[in-house]
Amino acid sequence: MGNKANQSVVDDFHKLWYNLQFTVNWQGVDIQKNPMDLIMYQEILYECRPDLIIECGTWHGGSALYLAQLCDLQQHGMILTIDLNRWIGFPQHSRIIYMTGSTVEDKILKQVKAFTGGFQKVMVILDSDHTKSHVLKELEAYSGFVTPRQYLIVEDTNIHNHPVRDDLPAGPYEAVQSWIPKHEEFIIDKACERFLYTHNPSGYLRRVK
Repeated sequence: MGNKANQSVVDDFHKLWYNLQFTVNWQGVDIQKNPMDLIMYQEILYECRPDLIIECGTWHGGSALYLAQLCDLQQHGMILTIDLNRWIGFPQHSRIIYMTGSTVEDKILKQVKAFTGGFQKVMVILDSDHTKSHVLKELEAYSGFVTPRQYLIVEDTNIHNHPVRDDLPAGPYEAVQSWIPKHEEFIIDKACERFLYTHNPSGYLRRVK
């Protein structure tokens, strides 16, 4: 079976899984990630051991809790998670710090900059507003916080027909494709897609310089 045929099978499974709208929970909290990407996050944290993970987009806090408990296993790391909304019932954990506001407003960015000053190894996850314009703003604002050999992960690059949600306008995937050629300090790490099913195609960016 050729590569195109293989990709067709992967895309068909991707669409099937996505459209069935399975609920994924971590410790009873909605996490909105697929299990393959969760395993990849575990591998990244084990290899890179970031001191701080900045998460843009908290939702119900499931992914922040997942990351914090992975950090527990390593006895290392903190999570700074940012969202427009402050949900009642966010999971409480000693490694999680919640920040409320737009990820790209000056006030929040100043607070993030001040907070990151004490950390040597910083990783960033972009998972908030998925419009192309917003993701581009986040890429410009947060890429500078990512330290060498750490990851800048752009979530949900699968929308706008990559291969799901062709009803949505250009989004994270198009933002990455527009941004990455101008930033040679980052590469798209395709090894992070080796489990075939990912919600983040071309979205695992690693700082190499």
